[in-house]
Amino acid sequence: MGIRGCAVAGMEMTDLGFYKGKKVLITGHTGFKGGYLSALLHRAGAEVTGYSLPPENPSLFELCKLEQDVDHIIGDVRDIDKLLKVFREKKPEIVFHLAAQPIVKTSYREPRETYEINVMGTVNLLEAVRLTDSVQSVLNVTTDKVYLNTDEDKAFTEDMPLDGYDPYSNSKSCSELVTHSYIKSFFSDASSPRISTARAGNVIGGGDFAFARIIPDCVRAAERHEKVIIRNPDSTRPFQHVLEPVTVYADIAAKQFGDRTAADFYNVGPDISDVKSAGELAELFCREWGDGMGVEVKSDGGPHEASFLKLDCTKLKRKLGWKSVWNVEDAVRNTVRWSKVYINKGDVRKELYDQIESYLSARNDQ
Repeated sequence: MGIRGCAVAGMEMTDLGFYKGKKVLITGHTGFKGGYLSALLHRAGAEVTGYSLPPENPSLFELCKLEQDVDHIIGDVRDIDKLLKVFREKKPEIVFHLAAQPIVKTSYREPRETYEINVMGTVNLLEAVRLTDSVQSVLNVTTDKVYLNTDEDKAFTEDMPLDGYDPYSNSKSCSELVTHSYIKSFFSDASSPRISTARAGNVIGGGDFAFARIIPDCVRAAERHEKVIIRNPDSTRPFQHVLEPVTVYADIAAKQFGDRTAADFYNVGPDISDVKSAGELAELFCREWGDGMGVEVKSDGGPHEASFLKLDCTKLKRKLGWKSVWNVEDAVRNTVRWSKVYINKGDVRKELYDQIESYLSARNDQ
């Protein structure tokens, strides 16, 4: 089966075969998104080096034995000396920066560490890029929460002000600003690496075991045969399957590799029709799971989180010809499928790669 992307409005998405033989470095490769991106690029034939803290237990990375698909290096993005050493030894051509402290609640408990990882980690990454001649393309993955959010019913565009509220969101706003400064200060001439940022919405998929995230909470409740507890059922988020943004990340990095005009700041989210509330997503999950699952609303009086978040992805569609492949129902269905394989002690590695094949096949057929 080929892996050529779809044509949209006269434009063609990147042929992921571009990655065959390319030297790629991914920070945060042991995380949820990092694991999917590592598997996708391994599938595409890239020589993948991963640089990350050890995986959590349990983790998609360990359960799917992804260490056999990448050059697996344990390291902290706050350790500039080790990071530079890896860059100099591996000489990557393409860099994806996913290493982060990604949880809002954790950022309230550990704000200093959150800023150290998310801001200085970005500085260290860009310093390593600046000092490594091999790098041609860089993507810094941030979040849809970077914007100044006044809880209005409007979709964010990339030109809106950056000012995340909580320490996680704000640290990612800072990561964006650091990236903007480095581009203007060090990477503005024609021979410089091309650098983009991707502001992605909330992702779901099999193998996410994080706490204080709705789908992992749903899976844990299903495993215990309990109701799903929802804290903020009316909070609206741009939920999408994790393969949607990680494939876009690969597209952006490949496109800008040979076309400087593709380097930009991109929103990456689902179609507006797929934006759902947390309560609606949990109900979708329960219906797909079956076995009499239900939802219970129980606010825990937790810290502030925005109640409304929606992205306008017009730029991504216009500049890269992007089109969503799996809608939110597809996303939930495939999440449930992987999770049931995991709970039943099946072959989760095979299920992961089967889902990648299924996604790419659907993308080719658009």
